[in-house]
Formats: sequence, C-alpha cells, structure tokens
Amino acid sequence: METTQSARIALIEDDEIVRQATTQWLQLAGFDVVEFGLGNEAFDVIQHQAFDAIISDVRLPDIDGIMLLEKLIDSGVSAPVLIITGHGDVDMAVKALHLGAFDFIEKPFQPDRLSSRVSQAVEQFRAQTSTQLRGEYLASLSGLEKVLVGQSEVMKRLREQVARIALIDTNVIIYGETGCGKELVANSLHKGSGRKSHQFVPINCGAIPENLFESELFGHEAGAFTGAAKKRIGKLEYADKGTLFLDEIESMPAAMQVKVLRSLQENTVERVGGNKQINIDLRVVAAAKEDLREHPEFRQDLYYRLNVAQIYIPPLRERGEDILTLFEHFAKESNRNARSVSDADKKAMMSYGWPGNVRELRNVATRFALDNTMSVLEILSNRPVASSEPNSTGVPLAVQLHNFERKVLEEALTRHQGRINDVMQELDLPRRTLNQKMQKFGLNRSDFTDP
Repeated sequence: METTQSARIALIEDDEIVRQATTQWLQLAGFDVVEFGLGNEAFDVIQHQAFDAIISDVRLPDIDGIMLLEKLIDSGVSAPVLIITGHGDVDMAVKALHLGAFDFIEKPFQPDRLSSRVSQAVEQFRAQTSTQLRGEYLASLSGLEKVLVGQSEVMKRLREQVARIALIDTNVIIYGETGCGKELVANSLHKGSGRKSHQFVPINCGAIPENLFESELFGHEAGAFTGAAKKRIGKLEYADKGTLFLDEIESMPAAMQVKVLRSLQENTVERVGGNKQINIDLRVVAAAKEDLREHPEFRQDLYYRLNVAQIYIPPLRERGEDILTLFEHFAKESNRNARSVSDADKKAMMSYGWPGNVRELRNVATRFALDNTMSVLEILSNRPVASSEPNSTGVPLAVQLHNFERKVLEEALTRHQGRINDVMQELDLPRRTLNQKMQKFGLNRSDFTDP
C-alpha cells in the first residue's frame, strides 16, 4: 500500500450514505478522496485536475456511468476508471470493460476488495505514466542532455556545471568511480568550449607501459632510440589548440609527472631525442577515481596546476531515479524494438548496487535488448560480484531469492524424477503455481525424467 498512499481518487456516487462510507474506507487505506454526487459535476473537475483513479457508480441521476466513461476517454483523461454496479448491471459493466474501464465491482462489496483493486489500478497507472514520461524525456533529448542522460537533480546540476565550466578555458579534474562516464564529461567540456573545432585527445595513463610513457606523451625524433625509425608526434603536441584528456592520471609515473608539469608551466614540449622546444596551447582535463591530494605518489604542484576547476560525477547508486531511464535509452540504442521490462526486472535493477556504474548498466541493457530469452534478473544473477569496487552492495536480495527458488525447484524435480504430483506435495504448491514457476525458470519436466 505504500506506493499508493497519497494517491488522489475521484469518487462519484449519488447515495450520500454509501459515498461517505466508501470515502472513509478509502481514507483508512491511505487514499486522498474527492467526492462527487453527480457525473457531470465530476467530469468538469476531472478534466482540469490530476487524479490517480476514478470510481463511479454505473447509475447516476444526471448521466449513467457508461456515458461518463466515454466522455472521460474522449476528453483524454488517462486515469483508470472503476465502475461500481448493482446486481442487475453486469451487462453494462462488461460493456464498460470493452470501452476501457479498468474493472467493475458489484454491490455489495467488501471494503478490502475495493481498496485492493484501487491500489492495483493506481500502481499500474503510475507505472504506465512513469514509462511514458521516460519515453517522452528520451525522445526530447538534445545537446548535453543527449550525452549526459538523466532526470535526477544531481544530473541536472552536473549538466549545468559542465556547461558553465566548458566556457572557461582552464584545466579541470574530474572525479568519479570506474564506469560512471568521466570521458563523456571530458568530451562534453571540449565540445562546449572554444576549442571544439580542434582535437579532443584521450589517453589512459593506466594502460601505457612505463617505458613507453615519455614517447607517447612527448613524441620522439627519428633515431631517438632503437626502433624509432621515423619521427612521431606525441599526444601533447597533437592536442595543440584542443583538449588533452588524461584518464586515470593517478597511475602516471612520478618521473612523467615532473615532465608534464614543466610542459604545462612553459606551454612547450620537447620530443625524445630532440632539442627544439615546440610551443603548445592546450587545455588539460584529468580524471581520477580518488582524491589526488590524498594520493601519496601524486605531486602536489601538478595537482594544483590541474585543479583550477573540479567536477564530481556521482555513482549510479546515488542517482537511482535515472536507472530505468538510462536502461531504456541503452536498450533502444541496441534494438529500436526492444521489449518492455517486467516489474520484477525493475525491482532487481533498483535494488542492485551497480559497482560498474553506467558502463555496467549499458552492458546489461545491450544484452537484454539483443537476447529475448534473458530477463534482467537472470543477466544480473549470472554476473560476477565486483566486491573490489568501493561501496559495492554485491548481489541484490532479489537475485539471491531468484537463484535460491530455482535451485529448490530443480532439486525437488530431480529427487522425484519429474513426477509433478510428488513435487507439489513436497513443496506444498498448487499445480498452477508450480507450472508458473517452472515456466518462469525455464524448467521442463522431461529434463528430470529417466530416459
């Protein structure tokens, strides 16, 4: 009931005693109820105000419930409508269902049944509305929003910060965990700057062997060392008038830090084996997973040279409201006709810690979009736990329960060699429930019977 508390309900009932009693039942269940005695009166208000569900008696003094339902649908009201019927109005209720009513409930009804159906209607409506809003948001993306996707407040602030800092021609340090999009932010800074017509040059400091670092950054002259058959332009020189992105800068060897600092101070580079000072004009955007001030092997003078502006990218677990939006965005990128995500998959995604952040989410969404046989829950349950990542929550409870339930069923089917009646008796499950669970986990009776 927690998800439907504070839901706003329109109740249309001409019998004042029934209306008051129904209002009290719904209020006790946590709903905010607005009462109406006439259908047309209700229609005038519902057109202009937001409701999560509408409950209407089928027989009203001024208009019957079917006509009211048709008017609501024609006017574009999307909130679910539940029709309350008398014993002799079943045919009319069935017609209402064909027209698009969510459900009908016969009088007299139990209060719990009414509140339960209203809860289901509200939850379904909110889920559909949320999906529609995410779709509309994704369809409307442009510019920076199309690159740094998300509707959470932290992402809105991040986009504002990136747009602002991009216009300031200064060095920047970006902090964020693995997979959270540091290179995307760096590229966005470049594309929003006055240097956008020149090169954006990314380099991963953690991926370069130490003996090749100097040549990679500064270049070399022909014959500078064994194997240097011809002149090579280094990354700093290549990034002239553009942006140099130094990812995982905390991995840069100490000897290189001294040389990079000198180049940035003097705005020059000297190729390995050369004597000429080459002028450069570039912006440096550095990225790190940890605070460089706390890193024992990182030079403080280089830190202060780079740390003119600073950007922090929050991990995915701190922007949970963006998870489903990003998932749909990545799934549609891989397959325009990607299937919808089930409620169980949504819960699994929201409870998972995403130690690999947006990169991991993209991988899961791509696999889901390209493999129609796998649910998100199954994809997550088969992924290794990245326990080495900070603040990893490991395998979510939903995934653990999924795996445990499947194991119990498999073991029972194996013990009883696929005899369904024996499995039903051991696990105390009705046949229909057992069949549904076997279908859910892709288990076939024939796989457990003797050949």
